[in-house]
Amino acid sequence: METELKRINKYLSEAGYCSRRAADKLIDAGRVTINGVVPEMGTKVGSNDIVAVDGKPIGNTKEEFVYIAFNKPVGIVCTTDTRVEKDNIIEFINYPKRIFPIGRLDKPSEGLILLTDDGDIVNKILRASNNHEKEYIVTVDKPISQTFIERMSNGIPILDQVTKKCKVEKLGTYEFKIILTQGLNRQIRRMCEYLTYEVQTLKRVRIMNIKLDMPIGEYREITREEMKELQQLIGESTKTYSPARPSRRKA
Repeated sequence: METELKRINKYLSEAGYCSRRAADKLIDAGRVTINGVVPEMGTKVGSNDIVAVDGKPIGNTKEEFVYIAFNKPVGIVCTTDTRVEKDNIIEFINYPKRIFPIGRLDKPSEGLILLTDDGDIVNKILRASNNHEKEYIVTVDKPISQTFIERMSNGIPILDQVTKKCKVEKLGTYEFKIILTQGLNRQIRRMCEYLTYEVQTLKRVRIMNIKLDMPIGEYREITREEMKELQQLIGESTKTYSPARPSRRKA
């Protein structure tokens, strides 16, 4: 009986090694091998093939996936490449299993970021067309005007496009809340800069139904209830989710 063949990037994703996009970069860099041979992009593999990254074999069976909510401090970089950045999120958390961040939160920013070893869920959460909400609390360098709130809400031209309409609420003289459904590079900072405001602090406090509720620098595993609601928000997944294990925290 023939085994089901999968594209190498999907194989690495489903094995929980990394997202498909990250897998494409590894393949393009020649760091992936199939049975000892460097493959072309799009090569398919079967269950009997030996896939390795940097010479280390990758398994495709998992007992259960890990889903973590982490309160990222300022100065920590959201990368899995420990060779490039010393202040990277993976070494900071030091989780006992290989995990990777879902999306990014830039180095000067802090707050909620999700990490997992489930490659399939990454694309579903990050897909812009799904309009998944992300909520931020931002402080700026000068008093916030009503014009600022209205213009931020209705869209700002950055990166050769106008940002989607979003929810913006003034919280104080220098502080506002913003809820985005897209994730352009340094989006909030660029939007503020366009209106001649400079971001002083930026904290993400919610991703979809997952809220920031742990001290800075600590993490917790997403609960069964949170995961159930998250799966409903992103659509039914073929992946199964096991009940959360007791939380582990980073001191």
